[in-house]
Amino acid sequence: MAGVESIPEVKALDDRRRLIRIPDQIDVPLTPRVRRLIDTAEFHRLASISQLGLVSLVYPAATHSRFEHSLGVYRMALLYLKQLAHDERFAQAVSAEQGEQLIVAALLHDLGHWPFCHPLEDMRLPGVPRHEQFADRFLLHGEPAELLDQEWSVSPAQVASLLHGKPQDQASRILNSLLSGPIDIDKMDYLQRDSLHAGVPYGRNFDEPRLIGALCLNQQGDGLALSEKGRTAAEMMVFARYVMFSEVYWHHAVRGATAMLQRAFYELHTQLDLESLFHLTEQPMIAQLQSVAGDSPAGELLAGLFGPRRRLYKRLAQYNFIQQPDTYQKLARRPYPWLVACAEQFALQLSERIGQPVAPHEVLFDAPPVKLEVQFNVEIFYPKEDLYRELGQVSPVVQTLAQKQFDDYVKQVRIFLHPRLQSLVTPDLANELAHSAAAAAD
Repeated sequence: MAGVESIPEVKALDDRRRLIRIPDQIDVPLTPRVRRLIDTAEFHRLASISQLGLVSLVYPAATHSRFEHSLGVYRMALLYLKQLAHDERFAQAVSAEQGEQLIVAALLHDLGHWPFCHPLEDMRLPGVPRHEQFADRFLLHGEPAELLDQEWSVSPAQVASLLHGKPQDQASRILNSLLSGPIDIDKMDYLQRDSLHAGVPYGRNFDEPRLIGALCLNQQGDGLALSEKGRTAAEMMVFARYVMFSEVYWHHAVRGATAMLQRAFYELHTQLDLESLFHLTEQPMIAQLQSVAGDSPAGELLAGLFGPRRRLYKRLAQYNFIQQPDTYQKLARRPYPWLVACAEQFALQLSERIGQPVAPHEVLFDAPPVKLEVQFNVEIFYPKEDLYRELGQVSPVVQTLAQKQFDDYVKQVRIFLHPRLQSLVTPDLANELAHSAAAAAD
């Protein structure tokens, strides 16, 4: 039985006849059947959806697309398969046909993303689907589905199950760990790519070739692990992810912009045809939101983000798990409508204290969402001892982040104000009103 090394796309890693180049000087092999997939309208739509959305308001070069990222994840899948083909247990568990399912899942994994997908999903509002389920609109019907059936002999339903189903057997659990896990192909690409385009070094400070070269299966034989030689690379990847969240994804100004978008969407979502809206690419979606918002408070918020002049709300106060645990725990992981009620109570009380009107939308509370990030804990294999240990057990760098909640360290609770109000509120008053508003919202 042919193994994954026989898959045309894996073999094409060493064949330089058909390539597409993406940053940073990375050649991605394209077979004819891959090119036909990426030339579909459903996939090309990703070229007009930015990977990081509002991050570009703070890091101006972070305008790269989900199209580029998807090509990077596809290439990473090929590199993982090429390495794991040398692992005897992997070769026995995963056939070439299942390897091809992984390849198309890697290539199409972002097909269901719409513009600003993650911050809108985090709100968990009625009628807003998870992007994994939304992907089925593009994956199970139309040209991609036809190509998967005709040229890959892969069922679109199998790919959808691999992307967001519950794995039922050893092979699917292994492939699932490649797609979604501590050292998955998605993180391996986005940490480095986002870091590159944002113009910061943090997400590139780990040894990718060393980590890939250390890939093996875990003790149970149903997921990814690393051999001992990849331990340091894994530690550096843990820290890279921590710093990227701290300095880029949850940078205070990025979160201020995110809070503005979320509040605008919250005000508008019952007036929107969400099914139609989420099929749009970025600029048409922004235009649709602004058209529906008009001159309303939501329109004012959107103008500050997407109008001719950037006008972001200012950070008034922030609370974290270490320094202000009581306030943090009062506000973190609350349902979004509760945060809105809390912000409105804050605005009402602030109006009384400063003696001038404060509109409800001029105060925004931003907090870690209900859904938690994937924890980083991976097994390390010590061949001389024939023994597996958790990375958190052998690494002082990882131990805290493996045993404590990752989100608590990188995601802070913040209060943002309209710029006109910033000079009118002291930190002490902000703290007092935050506690009072939370009590009133409860």
